[in-house]
Amino acid sequence: MLSIATELPDTTIRQEDVAEVFAEQPGMTRLGSRLVRATFRAAGVDTRHTVLPELGTLADAARQRRGDAVPSGPEGTVCPHEEGGGAAASSFVAAAEGQLLSPGTRERNRIYTENARRMFVSVARAALERAPVEAAHVTHVVTVSCTGFFAPGPDVRVAKDLGLPADVTRTHLGFMGCNAAFPALRAAATACRADPRAVVLVVCLELCTLHLHVRNDPDTVMGNALFADGAAAAVVSAREVPLAGPSLELVDFETALAPVGEDELAWSVGDEGFEMILGAYVPRIIDDHVADALAPLLRRTGETVEHVPQWAVHPGGRSILDKVQSRLGLSQEQMAPSRSVLSEAGNMSSATILFVLERILARGAPGAVAAMAFGPGLSIESALLRVLPGPADGQGE
Repeated sequence: MLSIATELPDTTIRQEDVAEVFAEQPGMTRLGSRLVRATFRAAGVDTRHTVLPELGTLADAARQRRGDAVPSGPEGTVCPHEEGGGAAASSFVAAAEGQLLSPGTRERNRIYTENARRMFVSVARAALERAPVEAAHVTHVVTVSCTGFFAPGPDVRVAKDLGLPADVTRTHLGFMGCNAAFPALRAAATACRADPRAVVLVVCLELCTLHLHVRNDPDTVMGNALFADGAAAAVVSAREVPLAGPSLELVDFETALAPVGEDELAWSVGDEGFEMILGAYVPRIIDDHVADALAPLLRRTGETVEHVPQWAVHPGGRSILDKVQSRLGLSQEQMAPSRSVLSEAGNMSSATILFVLERILARGAPGAVAAMAFGPGLSIESALLRVLPGPADGQGE
């Protein structure tokens, strides 16, 4: 993995503010509002990002009602729709009433398409600019998303807008959920083993906030507390190229289906957006099966949990991270990249693990990295990677 790039939408929502937005919605029961506040507070999230500026507008209003100053500048919430009254015309927000609306799937997907086309290309371009290869060298594109659809798809958009070769091999992985980056990276590794000259561009994008719902049930409340928008891209190649810094070797992959939990983690298309089931038993199921799911990977690569120094665990939620840390005996330092991504950006589904790996790569500490994520099924995807030092780490020019 020669480079990683990540991208977040401009609008930042603070957890305590958006909790009040959902808790105060019409139709929320007293118990439901208490559940919202408690769940949001315990989620391990401080800020998230969304492609819906109007949601930021409501969050700012909630903050003002509590008597807190509304943040401004690059660290604050960006609300372009406030200008010219755009928020009042939003299909997601009735601004005057402070109410979240529930548009149909068609409208949600329209907004997905409008934003995804742009973000897929911009984050892919950033990953290419950070890698020692040119657009003309790219032989494969693998795109990933489970929060919307359009055709010609993001693989075509990336290829055309970046000026990639007309015969670039394109693959799109859709609707696989939070661990879909792993089959995408596995496909990239397979392509590079088949052709040592291959250059694979992997791009993951999820706009989860388009599918938030105002409901009293715990599964929906948990999703509202965790999910966010973001995009990430990586360039993978076996070419011998000059590197300015550390890179990540993709050593091996493993996939496993837990014998239980298929109904506890699911993602389906409804009339008013996509419907997430994130059951309360998911952390317990992961706790019961994560060690067994990792065992074949560690055995093949000659590693043990105790001897892998760095870990990239998909931050599906604080309770999931807590269970993995406890079951595997990981330290706070080993969990820090995952917890910091959850705190600062939330759960961005398939893109999230690349955010975690980006932080590990920035550290530059050489050695093995065990990565894992969880998705519908209940499926556990994992990989062993290795941080390779670059010239800046003492290898010369």
